[in-house]
Formats: sequence, structure tokens, C-alpha cells
Amino acid sequence: MTGSHTPQNGPLRRRGLLVGTAATALTLSTVSFANAAPGKDNGKGGGTDQADLTKTVRGTLPAGSPDFVYLPVEVPRGVREIAVSYTYEKTPVPAGTQGNALDIGIFDERGTELGGRGFRGWSGGARADFFIRADVATPGYVAGPVRAGTWNIALGPYTVAPEGLPYEVTITLRFGEPGTTPTPVYPPERAKGRGRAWYRGDCHLHSVHSDGKRTPAEIATAARAAGLDFINSSEHNTHAAHSAWQGLWGDDLLILTGEEITTRNGHVIALATDPGTFVDWRYRARDNRFGHYAKAVRRAGGLVVPAHPHATCIGCHWKFGFGEADAVEVWNGPYTPEDEIALAEWDNSLVAAVRASKPWVPAMGNSDAHREPDKVGLPQTVVLAEELSRDAIVAGIRSGHSYIAESSAVSLSFGASGGQGGHAGIGERLRADADSPVTVRLEVAGAPGCTAHFVTDQGTLFTAALPESGAGTVEWRTTPAYAAYVRAEVRHPSTVPGLPGALAAVTNPVFLEG
Repeated sequence: MTGSHTPQNGPLRRRGLLVGTAATALTLSTVSFANAAPGKDNGKGGGTDQADLTKTVRGTLPAGSPDFVYLPVEVPRGVREIAVSYTYEKTPVPAGTQGNALDIGIFDERGTELGGRGFRGWSGGARADFFIRADVATPGYVAGPVRAGTWNIALGPYTVAPEGLPYEVTITLRFGEPGTTPTPVYPPERAKGRGRAWYRGDCHLHSVHSDGKRTPAEIATAARAAGLDFINSSEHNTHAAHSAWQGLWGDDLLILTGEEITTRNGHVIALATDPGTFVDWRYRARDNRFGHYAKAVRRAGGLVVPAHPHATCIGCHWKFGFGEADAVEVWNGPYTPEDEIALAEWDNSLVAAVRASKPWVPAMGNSDAHREPDKVGLPQTVVLAEELSRDAIVAGIRSGHSYIAESSAVSLSFGASGGQGGHAGIGERLRADADSPVTVRLEVAGAPGCTAHFVTDQGTLFTAALPESGAGTVEWRTTPAYAAYVRAEVRHPSTVPGLPGALAAVTNPVFLEG
């Protein structure tokens, strides 16, 4: 059975325009299967022998469409699977004009309320089709019963050409035995580890469960090859991958669960949340909702980490401010000018924090690897933790006891000593008289051809070339009156005159308090 719903043949039909509580949303007319014959009971627990039912909806979204367009679908009893496919026209546009891009996901009969329980999956623009059954679902979607009621296909017009965005959505209902939903198996919160040690991790990774091409198994293999001790599952706007890591963790690899909350005003990593936690993304900065969801991340035991805050892709630039951030991603993948800007902005935030005697936000780096040739572990955050466990890694990142390295070949030791025999390491505070001499010491390995830089609230005050071997020790003397904090950068030679070389490593600061 096939039907057609064509809003472009007249005024765009809608149930309502929802404004104020989140990014604007449009609800289209309902697709109903109510006239379908109920079918004959097959005697196997409530299923029927009814044939598949299919309906197709066609329409055109105009330029200036809301962020989300909901297509309600009335699902009758006896459905064991809902399958959805869609296409849209990528209309040619002049240079400098945005063309069409349309994302997709779905909410079940529990509704589309912001932060509600109805979320059943999101694939953005990565897939042309998906299905959901009780026992299994397309990656990025949550398996579970297909209950009767009003489901909503969520369309996200990411960009719309001036001529509009023609689309077609096909919904197929398959009837029969509902099946059983397996109990999810989540990664353990602790691995054997090495006790109190420096652990290497990559907390921004994408698999086939969002827009990545690697399977979880391939990511785990790449993580071990990169010398990582922990990773964080961070798919765009879905938690469906949390249960996809069974058999992939081990004594040598801790797997954390999270999400990349991908809004229209920037992306943020929900790092190490409780398995099964879904965090909504359907809001903009002007909706004043981000603080609510940042608190939800922390209630779930996670950290709030704005990702690639100066990325130039549409919707990627961070516009929510850093007041709710537990850490910030200053280095995302291979080092670029976007990272240099993020690093400079983060350094400015350190200056503001020490001058106002307010808390500071630590830096971290991640690969954001999606597919080959993206390198898992380029860069990686190296965290001092009491053990290789979720709680210990979260505590280490939150406190800034960490540095960022381009690979497992690069290792650092950094700290300051002075005053009455005191010593402070990365992320710590050294108390000494304002004019008391303080010695800052950096030990580096694995950075041939690089230069060490000591950066303070006054800027870069000391540089030194490392030995050709890439292993060496650099010391510098200062006072708390002269430098409120010191952090270290290890940089490759510059390839563009007048611009700094790419980072090989960067530390969080040591604070000097007079």
C-alpha cells in the first residue's frame, strides 16, 4: 500500500509552529495507517500475517525553515518493525550560497518533548534509511518494541537552498511477532591499569553509529595501536553505541560512554556519562537551555567539553560561552589554525581566571577521527589518574592534571619548585613569596627537531631548542610576581614565516601564587 502526501501542491500544511522552549520546530500533517486492515492473528503472541504497509510523503521545505520538522506517523498495533528511507534534491546553487542538506532521526509514541523519553535514534545526514525492531536496529538507532501510537520522524534541514528543499520520505510498517529486546551490556567502569600513573586517551571518536566509517571493533584496534589506555564513545546526538563495545574492552583499554551533543550553535562532548544516557541537542544559544543540559551531563557523572570551538563548518562554532565547561577541546585532529585560535582563546581565559581569582577551565585534545586516514590518538590527552577507572580519569581531566601530545611517542614531565621546598605539577598550585625564585622544569622525550616554549599570563617568556634526539630537559627561573602561571608548549619548526609551528605537545598550567 502506497500513499502520497505533497505539501508543495499548496500551502505548507502543518499542525503547529512551536516557538520559545527550543529551536523552532514545525509539525506536518499526520501520516495515518488507520484504514489498514488489522490482519489475521497468527497465533504466535499477538502478531499478524498482514502484509507490509508503505506510504510515501513528498514535500518542499522553504528557505528559512525551522531547525526541526516533525512528520507524525500513526503506528497501529501488531507492528514488529518500522523502516524509513528518504531522499532530497541537492539543488545546484551559485558559489557562496548554501545548498540543501537534510538530517533525519525518529521519536517513538512517547513524544518529541525536549529532554523526554521518546528518542529512538538519529543518523543526521549519514544514512538514507534505517529500521527499528525490538531485537535490533540500524546503528545510531535504539532497538526496542514498536508500540502503537504516534511516532515522529524528525527532519533537520541543516541548510536550505533559496529555491527550497524538495524531499521524499517513505515509511514501511512490517507486522508480526514483536521479538525480544536484549539487555544491553555496557563497558565496565574500571580496567586493570598500572595504579597511579599517566594514562593516554582519545575522548572524541565516531563510528558507524553516527557519521564515522569505522566499526567499534576497528576503533578499539586503532586505539590499542596508538598506545591509548582509554577512549570515549561520542556519537553525534545518539547514545545507541553505548552497548556496542562488548568484547572490545580489556585490562589494557577502558571504554567510556558519552555523546557529541551537536547543536546548531556548536558541538560539545558529554564525556564519561552513565551508560544509556541520552542528552538532547535541539536548542540554540538564544533558547537559554544549554545550562540545563550541562547540568544533566554532570548529574550523569560526565564532563562538559566544548569541541573544536573555532571550527568553520556550519553550526560548529561554539556560541554558548564557557561558563558551564568542565574542560575545553583546544586541539582537534591534525593541528590547524583553528586549533591555534582555540589555544589562544583558552590562554586568555587562564589570564582572566587568575586576575579574577575564579576557577579555570583545563584544556584537552582529541582526534575526532571518523574514517581512514584519520588517526585515532592524534592528538591524545595524557591524564594523571589514581587508577584506570572512569571516576579517576574524570577527576584527572576535571582538575587539569593532564597534557596533550600528538602521539604516544611524545611524553612530558613538567612542574615548578621553590619557596620552602615546595613543588607543583601540571594543574597544581605552588605557593611561594611573590619575589621568591621559582624553577620551572620541563622534561621531553619523543620530539625531535622541536622547540620548548614557556607561556605565562604575560605571553611566551622563554624558548629553548630541544636536542636533535628530541629528548631533553629545559629549566627557567621566574617568580610568582612575574608569572601567575606557567605552561609548556613543544612545537615543530614553523612552515609559514611569521606563524608558529604546529604543536607536538602542550600542558595545562602550573599556577604560582605569591
